[in-house]
Amino acid sequence: MMMTTSRFISVSIRNVRTKSQLSSLSNKKNELSIRNPFSTSNNGGGNEKDLKNGEDTEDFPGLTTMPNKKLFMWGTNKNGVIPFDENESSGDPNATTATSGGGTTGGLLNMGGGKVIYEPQEIDVCNAFGIDNKTVTIRNIVCGPSSTAAILSNDTCFHFGENKSGQLGHSDRSNTHTTPQMIDPPVSSSLVFDEISQISPGSNFSAIIDKKGDLYTFGYDGSVLQNGIGCLGLGYLSGDDGDTTSSSSASSGKDANSSYRSMPTLVTSLIEDGVIATQVAVGASHMAVLTDEGEVLTTGAGAYGRCGNLDPIDQLFLEPVELLSSGSEKISQVAAGKDFTLVLDTEGVVSAFGRNHKGQCGTGSGLGVEMYAMEAMPIAVDGMLEGRNVVKIAAGHSHGAAITDVGELFFWGMGVALAPESVSNLGHVKIVDVCCGKDYTIALDSEGHVYSFGNGRTGVLGLGDKQKNSKAPVLIGAFKGMKVTGLSAGWDHVACLVEE
Repeated sequence: MMMTTSRFISVSIRNVRTKSQLSSLSNKKNELSIRNPFSTSNNGGGNEKDLKNGEDTEDFPGLTTMPNKKLFMWGTNKNGVIPFDENESSGDPNATTATSGGGTTGGLLNMGGGKVIYEPQEIDVCNAFGIDNKTVTIRNIVCGPSSTAAILSNDTCFHFGENKSGQLGHSDRSNTHTTPQMIDPPVSSSLVFDEISQISPGSNFSAIIDKKGDLYTFGYDGSVLQNGIGCLGLGYLSGDDGDTTSSSSASSGKDANSSYRSMPTLVTSLIEDGVIATQVAVGASHMAVLTDEGEVLTTGAGAYGRCGNLDPIDQLFLEPVELLSSGSEKISQVAAGKDFTLVLDTEGVVSAFGRNHKGQCGTGSGLGVEMYAMEAMPIAVDGMLEGRNVVKIAAGHSHGAAITDVGELFFWGMGVALAPESVSNLGHVKIVDVCCGKDYTIALDSEGHVYSFGNGRTGVLGLGDKQKNSKAPVLIGAFKGMKVTGLSAGWDHVACLVEE
């Protein structure tokens, strides 16, 4: 499809709400909203219905009992990204500096101390998210660079961790939210609190796709004096509507010419062009969106080829990556690292663009000592992937990974591999999922076993405090006898879902 260039603010019919709909939504929030029982605020107003004690589902005819899902997390618990009571988790006498063990955690007294958890810990999801884990469970867990998001089976979303730029979407820019809090826009917003389909948490800003395929962004839009602007895709934000204040800018290390949105804001340019978003991936200062027509759109800082259109000028709106749009194959997946993007087409071919100083694009042309190395437009990631059918891609801070249709795992980047290399140690199993963090990788096989390798000084390998680094994949023994069904990696923390 062709994106129009007009940027007149308009309202799509799919975003119009009548007075009766607004009233119905308000009542729905008051009656059915499941909130964190430890929260002292109630943005939605009214009485809250708490299901965490397993109340009769006959009061909620739309709810059915679902398989329980356990949540395990480990790594560095900075800014409250891991929601557990650090004082009661393991009984380790060294718990003031690090915790180790696989026991179930206690309450929610997390103060974001930055402690290292070297082995997977089970999180009490009933306390953390105020659910019974039967009628409402965790559908997806997403670890961002410095925050964690959980989308529940009722399509609500909790987001917690660092918030210096308003990237949690809670209408404030406090430094942290150390207990899980539901994203709860006011009823006047076009985003409905229980219609959230996807979230991509970032270090400076985040993005949401709702069930209608509309895109919302929030957080730091960038700076003309630092890393570029436009990553929210909202056009030019003035100081007033961008919530810029000199005091908050100074305290967060941002300059006075930067702009913010602390509440999820609809990207109206996509509405104008009739675009339905299906996937979103955010980097530190750029964003990539996949549409239902298989087109990739980018916005944000143009330096180092982040937007994939050769031009180093910042983009304020989402625009097509022209080289991908002109090809015959549609794109099926998109993933973003700190300053680069990976895309996968329907033929199983991976392409990359953006910064490549550590080989994170996998094109073989980057050099670990060349700080300005980049791919200014999409380039095929060939090498050992050539002729193979890739079905899954992942991007971390400065490396990427891919899984083929026969379960082979490849990775590149981190200044270690400039082109894809096979993880031959896992050749005896079929890998079905992979996620990348900051210089480490987590992989899942078809039997539900989890493997880790890379730099684990922050506890992310989950192998205990005696093995903090591993060049080769190692089975995480804490999940023996369990079947892991989903995983996610942030820069310094990891989460896994386990089905009972």
